[in-house]
Amino acid sequence: MGAVPAVLSVLALVLAATAVGIAVVTLRRTHRRSDGSDLPSDLLGLRREVAALRAEAGDGLRHLAVVRYDAFGDMGGHLSWSLALLDDRGDGVVISSIHGRSEARTYAKSISAWTSDQQLSPEEDEAVAQARA
Repeated sequence: MGAVPAVLSVLALVLAATAVGIAVVTLRRTHRRSDGSDLPSDLLGLRREVAALRAEAGDGLRHLAVVRYDAFGDMGGHLSWSLALLDDRGDGVVISSIHGRSEARTYAKSISAWTSDQQLSPEEDEAVAQARA
């Protein structure tokens, strides 16, 4: 009868080790975000999440460029500038500020698909081209 309790003890240890292994595998497969939702454990699910994040980020103004220049021959210091703010589709705005001796003027022109319905100055064209690059 001494062999039966020993076998039962070994069997109980094997079952406990198996349960611990299953718990560890389950915890590794389920990851929680800070908001409490689960992350997918498979590669396809992660790829879908990355694609969704890229789609959301496409609307962000990620293509930026500033061109500084002298708008007038008698002014120095490159005080005038054109700033292009565009998303991945090339939609956004070009803002230009022209500085003279006694006044400053600011203009905004809309950009759609990397072009504008309004005529762009050479500096504004350059800002859009730099933002696109």
